[in-house]
Amino acid sequence: MKYRCIVCGWIYDPAVGDTDGGVEPGVKFEDLAEDWVCPLCGVGKDEFEPVEE
Repeated sequence: MKYRCIVCGWIYDPAVGDTDGGVEPGVKFEDLAEDWVCPLCGVGKDEFEPVEE
């Protein structure tokens, strides 16, 4: 499942990961470090919502 940042709209896709943030492809959103932040606007995981696919 993908997750959208409710502040800036960036989508976290586990198939892609966040290579700039050190997150390899295949890492589920739930498994991201608690201190991981949105690569675009810097908010935490609590500012993300699931995206219906």
